[in-house]
Amino acid sequence: MARNRTTTGPPRATGVSPTKGIAGGPPKGSEAPPWKGTTAAAPRASAVPPPRGSTAPPVPGSATAASPGPARRGDPAVTAAAPRVTKVLRKKVVRKKVVRKKVVRKKKPEAAAAPQEPPCPPLGLESLRVLDTQLQASSHKRHGLGAHRGRLNIQSGLYDGDPFDGGWCAGREDAEQWLQVDARRLTRFTGVITQGLNSIWTYDWVTSYKVQVSNDSRAWLPSRNGTQEAVFPANKDPETPVLNLLPSPLVGRFLRINPQSWYPNGTICLRAEVLGCPLPDPSDAHAWHPPPPPEPQLDFRHHNYKEMRKLMKRVSEECPDITRVYSIGQSSRGLRLYVMEISDNPGQHEVGEPEFRYVAGMHGNEVLGRELLLNLMEFLCREFRRGDARVVQLVTDTRIHLLPSMNPDGYETAYKLGSELAGWASGRWTYEGIDLNHNFADLNTALWDAEDNDLVPHEFPNHYIPIPEYYTFANATVAPETRAVIAWMQRYPFVLSANLHGGELVVTYPFDMTRTYWKAQEPTPTPDDGVFRWLATVYATANLAMASAERRRCHYDDFTRFGNVINGADWHTVAGSMNDFSYLHTNCFEITVELSCDKFPHASELPEEWENNRESLLLFMEQVHRGIKGVVRDSDTGQGIPNAIIAVDGINHDVRTALDGDYWRLLNPGEYEVTARAEGYEAATQPCRVYFENVPTPCSFRLARARGRHRPGRTRPGPDPALRLQRLRLRRLRAHGRGQ
Repeated sequence: MARNRTTTGPPRATGVSPTKGIAGGPPKGSEAPPWKGTTAAAPRASAVPPPRGSTAPPVPGSATAASPGPARRGDPAVTAAAPRVTKVLRKKVVRKKVVRKKVVRKKKPEAAAAPQEPPCPPLGLESLRVLDTQLQASSHKRHGLGAHRGRLNIQSGLYDGDPFDGGWCAGREDAEQWLQVDARRLTRFTGVITQGLNSIWTYDWVTSYKVQVSNDSRAWLPSRNGTQEAVFPANKDPETPVLNLLPSPLVGRFLRINPQSWYPNGTICLRAEVLGCPLPDPSDAHAWHPPPPPEPQLDFRHHNYKEMRKLMKRVSEECPDITRVYSIGQSSRGLRLYVMEISDNPGQHEVGEPEFRYVAGMHGNEVLGRELLLNLMEFLCREFRRGDARVVQLVTDTRIHLLPSMNPDGYETAYKLGSELAGWASGRWTYEGIDLNHNFADLNTALWDAEDNDLVPHEFPNHYIPIPEYYTFANATVAPETRAVIAWMQRYPFVLSANLHGGELVVTYPFDMTRTYWKAQEPTPTPDDGVFRWLATVYATANLAMASAERRRCHYDDFTRFGNVINGADWHTVAGSMNDFSYLHTNCFEITVELSCDKFPHASELPEEWENNRESLLLFMEQVHRGIKGVVRDSDTGQGIPNAIIAVDGINHDVRTALDGDYWRLLNPGEYEVTARAEGYEAATQPCRVYFENVPTPCSFRLARARGRHRPGRTRPGPDPALRLQRLRLRRLRAHGRGQ
């Protein structure tokens, strides 16, 4: 764009931009210049450009328009033209405004992108859909490192030379070794994922490999990159999964991974998963045109944080009379911990109605529990609307709370990597690097020390154990997610709970921490060991995957010997677990369910996992009605007595009443002597019998006020010291949590 300059020549022609010369012509789409079509038409000489150095455009009828040079005095041409010029200058100049129209160029319609074919799912080496008999190898070091161990994310035993080690290792070190997968049907193979050996003793992984396919396991076709056989880059460490997509899909029944190079200080060892889409069997004409699958009623896919919120909102809108969505706090990065409540009176605690909770996603990369709880929300809502008798009774008689994601930050980390590439640990911890299953206060040690000194229950409580003072300090390492869940436990009188994990197929029950502090494994039962074993067995026996006679061990532990249930401390010790904390600090009995060998199952496997767990999820919730329940009231006023202690003879673990005086005590069938006592009241005892039917036995109490305790000169008893200390510690914990 030219600059405006001050000149002493004649006035500019109107209608021309003061910053553009006439040589450029009028702006595109603008009106014609004002001199066109007028009587004062410019002579041909007007086409001559203006003098050099002048930025003013030539004006028709002016000297500059008629002559390229300056006019001289006495010049005949000037004398002859003077009258005409005078006439032109005297004529009134008509000014017109030129409006520049904005030209909107229409965008060419973009060609619709061709629909992309969905990526092929994993065959199922990690999830055990591929059986041991479908895996073969050229050689192996020993049975514990055989082909059947070459599964993605498989974990090794604790000992060197363990018969169940962490991968496949070839018996020789040369480029002729291979691991072979039999898909058992024609398959379009699209990719391979590899890891190194899982071991605490050695470092072994493959750095490059080739891939071949076959229809008969004899004639092999290599994967090619153009005209050359493709060599795929593999791993740089033992644990990070590396995905290689084939340059072009290969069709066959068998696939071989042929290592070409490996870690110099190690040997040929790997764990793998294969991606492939099954193809119709050519010998089965009906398989080429299978009937369309039924429309799924549940949303079987992985939901990130936003999608989880949308699903919960949708379910709440579908069933507004029985659902409520609320938040119990925030994660380290500000993501809310949302809970779905399902009850016939959401938002209200009904006297005599027990409260139940499911918690999932404590470890962000163990995602199956999250999806199962989201599907459970949908299922309960839709079946309640359909009038299913079992679901209607469950929702009517129970107040259900579902927390699908206790560690949303960790889940987002794993979700971004994806099902097969998250590995064994990515997303397990919170954003601050805290393992939530070790982050609750250790109440076990204080209880066991008091028991060793014969202080329980007279001087030290066997229940509602206060949080240790060190745990309430401002510099204590307590995650905001942990603080939120502890406050949640205090707000609702939960009776029964399950904590959903992944990576194994087993149900564990408290205690999770060994009583002998230096032992990694030791049976450490609670006073309610019989009830806990029953609760764990209920879930395990109803779970289709656990109850299957064909199931194999996920990694190295064979839990089928114990009916797929085990005491947590007898498996491996966990200090500061949520299960132990819940049992010792509240009335709630909680177990841990390890749902699947695969921590992050592929979306295509979610419908099957729902079928495996649907009955277990429902049946376990119904166990909240097992045992006795009742209300402890003041005999004079009839009002419920909060925090009254319910003690069962022979069981050194008590529970307390809720704010309305109601309580629930889980017990196995049998005869029990039950005592209710409260501060300022006389204790009362009565027999209560629990039957085999899953219906709670009513066992209520009316307590009379204690007499003779408030005579003149005697001090009125204060509140329960244990409760007072518990409340003080909780206030400190919440205060420091708000300050973070």
